[in-house]
Amino acid sequence: MNIELITADITRLEVDAIVNAANVSLLGGGGVDGAIHRAAGPMLLQACRALPEVSPGVRCPTGEARITPGFSLPGRYIIHTVGPIWHGGSQGEPDLLASCYRQSMTLAYEYGVSSVAFPAISCGVYGYPPRLAASVALRSLRGMGQQQRPMRVLLCSFDEAMAAIWRSALTDAD
Repeated sequence: MNIELITADITRLEVDAIVNAANVSLLGGGGVDGAIHRAAGPMLLQACRALPEVSPGVRCPTGEARITPGFSLPGRYIIHTVGPIWHGGSQGEPDLLASCYRQSMTLAYEYGVSSVAFPAISCGVYGYPPRLAASVALRSLRGMGQQQRPMRVLLCSFDEAMAAIWRSALTDAD
């Protein structure tokens, strides 16, 4: 797979799918999640509400992923995934974060996506240390290989600080 870095607003990218760093309700929130809900429009909230709850208030447990149409976004799909809240790394956070990337990629392949953009999942209010998260993300993505066909994967940063962390992790992984 072709992994690229970009500093941009993920909601404006011309890709088949963007990944939303969501919360378990999938009903919107702050950060990337709020920006995606605002940019996609009110139909996204309706689509998320239509997804079944697996337990009260939970449509997508931590480490899992769901997919909806992109609605008013340039891309066809939004892949929603719920990253772990950082508690020091001893509560399964790396495995849960890796699962977010793997499950998101599995959905991308299932839906015939040829390009997908990821934010830095869990690195905002969930407090996951960005350097550790970048390492987990890259191992997970590279572990997916070329499952069925080549795919363009963008690691999207909103600012240069996160872009530098992604760049360093890519260099270390090579």
